[in-house]
Amino acid sequence: MNSTTSSPSRPGGSAALPLLALAAGAFGIGTTEFSPMGLLPVIADGVHVSIPQAGMLISAYAIGVMVGAPLMTLLLARWSHRSALIALMSIFTIGNLLSAVAPDYTTLLLARLVTSLNHGAFFGLGSVVAASLVPREKQASAVATMFMGLTIANVGGVPAATWLGQMIGWRMSFAATAALGLIAIAGLLAALPKGAAGKMPNLRAELSVLTRPVVLGALGTTVLGAGAMFTLYTYVAPTLEHLTGATPRRRADRRGGTRAGRIADDPAPPRAGRRAFVSTRRSARRR
Repeated sequence: MNSTTSSPSRPGGSAALPLLALAAGAFGIGTTEFSPMGLLPVIADGVHVSIPQAGMLISAYAIGVMVGAPLMTLLLARWSHRSALIALMSIFTIGNLLSAVAPDYTTLLLARLVTSLNHGAFFGLGSVVAASLVPREKQASAVATMFMGLTIANVGGVPAATWLGQMIGWRMSFAATAALGLIAIAGLLAALPKGAAGKMPNLRAELSVLTRPVVLGALGTTVLGAGAMFTLYTYVAPTLEHLTGATPRRRADRRGGTRAGRIADDPAPPRAGRRAFVSTRRSARRR
């Protein structure tokens, strides 16, 4: 699953369908990551815990992302890219199904942990696969196409899942998200070529990057930024309900508006993105 393994390239073939399948997976992951935040009060009522306890569901997902990224990368290193991506989306689907039928808080907490294990590895491997599908000058655009699924999830999938959970029930929201996983799996099966098996990466070389001050600084900045964002978003639903008396629909609208603002504020020029992407790939090869 590292950058030196055989890529599932499609010489002479269209990359549109494979990129669409990757975007579908990103859409599902983005939806399940944030939608429970808007459903925190109803989930807390449903599993008979306090809102702060329900907030631990968000923490469980974050822990799973942190642990799952390196763990899944190592476990699936010898798999082909196609098989690894399908396995990751299967974990996503199973986790959401378990969340939908969880009989109690503890089971739901574990289900959210399972759901998140695919997150980091999917985006890491998906970026490599997306770049391998197109010529070098189009690699940044291909990766951006995959992440477009995450963008659409922010402005459409999350508000829709929140609305569904508020109107019909939070379990239905998780069930619908699991259906997104099945759609993504079907797309990956149909669109991605099988490809060759991968190779186990050099663990010492992979971990040595953590000794670089610039990398540690970037990681620290990311931790602070993400921590601040999740602190705000996790309890936005109960806060709006308490301070403004916002209805479920109004809460979903406001969250969608906030995410649209974040996207509008990030134009990401294609040429600059291409330079950054190529620079990242070169750094990876040096390791």
